[in-house]
Amino acid sequence: MSKNGLFDEFPEVSAKEWKQKIQFDLQGADYNDTLVWESPEGIKVKPFYHADDLKGESFLPPTDNNNWNIGQAIYAGNAQLANKKALDAIARGAESLVFTIPFKDIPITLLLENIDVANVKLYFDFHFLSPNYIKSVLDFTKSNASNIFLNIDIIGHLARNGNWFFNLKKDHSFLEEIIGLKHNNTISIDVSLYQNAGANMVQQLAYAMAHANEYLNHFHHVIPSGVEGSNTITFKIAVGSNYFFEIAKLKAMRLLWGSLALEYGINTDCHILAIPTKRNKTLYAYNANMLRTTTECMSAVLGGADTICNLPYDAIYHKDNEFGERIARNQLLLLKNESYFNEVSSAAEGSYYIESLTQQLAEKALILFKSIEAGGGFLKQLKSHTLQQKIKESAQKEQEKFNTKTEILVGANAYQNKNDKMKDTIELYPFVKSKPVKTLLEPIIEKRLAEALEQKRLKDE
Repeated sequence: MSKNGLFDEFPEVSAKEWKQKIQFDLQGADYNDTLVWESPEGIKVKPFYHADDLKGESFLPPTDNNNWNIGQAIYAGNAQLANKKALDAIARGAESLVFTIPFKDIPITLLLENIDVANVKLYFDFHFLSPNYIKSVLDFTKSNASNIFLNIDIIGHLARNGNWFFNLKKDHSFLEEIIGLKHNNTISIDVSLYQNAGANMVQQLAYAMAHANEYLNHFHHVIPSGVEGSNTITFKIAVGSNYFFEIAKLKAMRLLWGSLALEYGINTDCHILAIPTKRNKTLYAYNANMLRTTTECMSAVLGGADTICNLPYDAIYHKDNEFGERIARNQLLLLKNESYFNEVSSAAEGSYYIESLTQQLAEKALILFKSIEAGGGFLKQLKSHTLQQKIKESAQKEQEKFNTKTEILVGANAYQNKNDKMKDTIELYPFVKSKPVKTLLEPIIEKRLAEALEQKRLKDE
């Protein structure tokens, strides 16, 4: 904590004295029952925080929020159309592009034509695993390699789909071949899957570390020599609406990753690509989604995300929509250029509350991470369906809070507008899809809180 002498003329007040004053003002009401609440992670949140709540001095390095980038997600099923959309997004304020490439016959030269890769970061989400295609991407962008994030995550693909791209041996062989291309920004950890499926924050952090540890176990001998110890790991993180907790979650992620990387003796940076969660988004009263994504993006900025890619308010039920995407991008432009979130460095620094949350989240996640490793590691627990069951249990607890209106989503389980009609406006199926496909293991399924309620409302329209 910074001590600039501003309040030296005032006597110090201890945490004990503050609590005594609060208890006096409660006039006999119980302090813990009235003012202390417990989060799903088991963290008891107090009505005030003090320097005494921290274990020593602040242990977090300052985060420079000036460098965060505005991202734009683009589905590249058609290279020419995707390129046109990308250039338009850049002209309207996008600083990074997140391309989803579904097929390996998408020509990378056409997709990236006229895009200034020297000044625009490019993130990729490949729906296939092909060293040759990756090589074509790197060959085309080789003079600007530091701005290319490949986001290869074979374990994330297994967790999401229940199958490897090919099989365990071939997937790992291909990944090792891709790492051998000596590109610094190759591996990604898709943490958003766990959040969108209902995992609490401690689980998200612990699973992210265990997920990453699988790569370090397999490839730590390749990473330092192959990329001279400067490899960047990208964490794709979904940010929810618990404002201060989400700030602390991102800070805890950097802290935990720094500790894990240190154990392997490698100098790997933690690069965070943040997106708003889908879990709390609603089909009805969809404009409320804009309010949710605004605070979620603010948490991402203050938590120290490197790139933030906002979610359009109508993303769960509309196909690509120029208006929705423009509004989503403008939300970030307003935060950056009119709310000056690009001018204030480390705005959350010095908050006893956020520091305390960060410490507790990191400590609890570390305990869970060690438990996963003691149980054989992330892949073993994924194959035994242990992790899937833990996420389901957490998701069910949150679902019960929604169903009983302990957790409110405006326009969904409270303050409904009975005149809202959505049946004729749906272009995308906004609910969990059942796919009768044989899988190696049970996939982790993303599901929104309001799905069952919305299906009933649609049926009743």
